[in-house]
Amino acid sequence: MITLYGINNCDTIKKTRQWLDNQGLEYQFHNYKSLGCSNKLAAQFLEQFTFRELINTRGTTWRKLPENVKNSLDRNKAIILMKEQPSIIKRPLIQTGNQWILGFDLDRLAQLK
Repeated sequence: MITLYGINNCDTIKKTRQWLDNQGLEYQFHNYKSLGCSNKLAAQFLEQFTFRELINTRGTTWRKLPENVKNSLDRNKAIILMKEQPSIIKRPLIQTGNQWILGFDLDRLAQLK
């Protein structure tokens, strides 16, 4: 089963959901806004990607953070940040079995078929 992690109002998530639907692929959607991102889930993400890969430094959530938080970010602080502000996690984040995809990458998505 494919799990898509993200937030509903994200344009990239909308594009990813449309692509998955057009391919006829079944998936479950983990909406951070309603389901959150637990410490355990954030740690699971960090088993696959570094916190620098996972944290979206181009978005509004990052820009609103105090400089001292940005400058002192490490793995443990990233887990707390992802739990408290899951919108900061890059999207889409897709899991199917042991395969993980971060970002909208058509070549990698095509491997899900």
